[in-house]
Amino acid sequence: MDFGSVDVRDTCDDVEGAGRTTAGETTGGEGEAAREAALGVQGSGVRGPATAGVRRLATEGRRRPATEGLRALATEAVHAGRDDLARQGLHAVPIDLSTTYPSYDSRGEAARIDAFATDGAEPEGPPVYGRLGNPTVARFETALARLEGTESAVAFASGMAALSAVLLVRNVMGLRHVVAVRPLYGCSDHLLTAGLLGSEVTWVDPAGIADALRPDTGLVLVESPANPTLAELDLRAIAHACGSVPLLADNTFATPVLQRPAEQGARLVLHSATKYLGGHGDVMAGVVACDEEFAGRLRQVRFATGGVLHPLAGYLLLRGLSTLPVRVRAASANAAELVRRLAADPRVARVHYPRLGGAMIAFEIHGDPHEVIAAVRLITPAVSLGSVDTLIQHPASISHRIVDAEDRRHSGVSDRLLRLSVGLEDVDDLWRDLDGALGRG
Repeated sequence: MDFGSVDVRDTCDDVEGAGRTTAGETTGGEGEAAREAALGVQGSGVRGPATAGVRRLATEGRRRPATEGLRALATEAVHAGRDDLARQGLHAVPIDLSTTYPSYDSRGEAARIDAFATDGAEPEGPPVYGRLGNPTVARFETALARLEGTESAVAFASGMAALSAVLLVRNVMGLRHVVAVRPLYGCSDHLLTAGLLGSEVTWVDPAGIADALRPDTGLVLVESPANPTLAELDLRAIAHACGSVPLLADNTFATPVLQRPAEQGARLVLHSATKYLGGHGDVMAGVVACDEEFAGRLRQVRFATGGVLHPLAGYLLLRGLSTLPVRVRAASANAAELVRRLAADPRVARVHYPRLGGAMIAFEIHGDPHEVIAAVRLITPAVSLGSVDTLIQHPASISHRIVDAEDRRHSGVSDRLLRLSVGLEDVDDLWRDLDGALGRG
């Protein structure tokens, strides 16, 4: 298949394998144990980072005990960010909706604000102000950092706010040039192409990254699997080509269940948390997992620009993480079976499905894609992805409409391409709906 996706005839030799057989390779492991690890199977080899790497939370007692061993991804998904609850006599995560907090020590407050202005580290002691940080959001940030294997994570009001903050961090250092690989999410593409934040972008194929770097290059930006073609990139090779320039990998489609880009050399891992991390179509958010040095700069930008995540959203995201491995595995199994059926259907011209598996499918049809969108009944025609229910959309009309038509086609986003975010429904019900919507072709 074009643009890095795997030929479905190879992928679909085994339905279980279609979503799982190469996941271990993606995370750098080998054999069945690594494949289970990549999917977060209980007892797997995917582990969280060392306790020393977990950043300090806004309230006392939230750091994991130093004597506690490293835990599997499936366990971290349930417990990270919640380690202190039992000691507080709680079972469910509390939601702190405060915008401000009492303080009778103004000298101490001044010192804490000065310290934050220096390096962006979270202020010691109790919270100060909602734009500076929130305890509920901090729980989600710590949990996501543990799942991605990074020191820290910083949450924002949306995925685009998160990407904007990264660009602003580099811009203020005079590093305005970005090297990027298409396809990207349409709004990410537009943000770079239009230079809305003062950035200048050079679009390249993966092999051209090293040659495109300049003294003022501040970032290399990729998605893998990419939106919407599901093209896969060799993140380890790309990270090597970046040299000292930070690699930002958008991991929205794969999630840390299927791959952890930081283990392959990415310094920054971006998520539209609206998608799989939330998982239920009821929260909008973005998050960047990274080292603590970069996190400090991101917090400073978040404080100055106000792109903060609401505490209720932080709560919903933390709740969503607890079922993330289970949801990704179940949806991936559904997707693999639908890929098998679509690949054998004469009404379908081509199916794109990544080697690492997952719940996203892209397919091109011989007929009119707009008629398919209008004809589905169980599947919801809507933007976004990663929810428990199945969504379908026509990228050329919606998610990538803002991208120049020629650039869309060059990056594989044809006018007959449909993108399917597979949910948790019964796969036979999903197929009946798709089969009917495809019509007689």
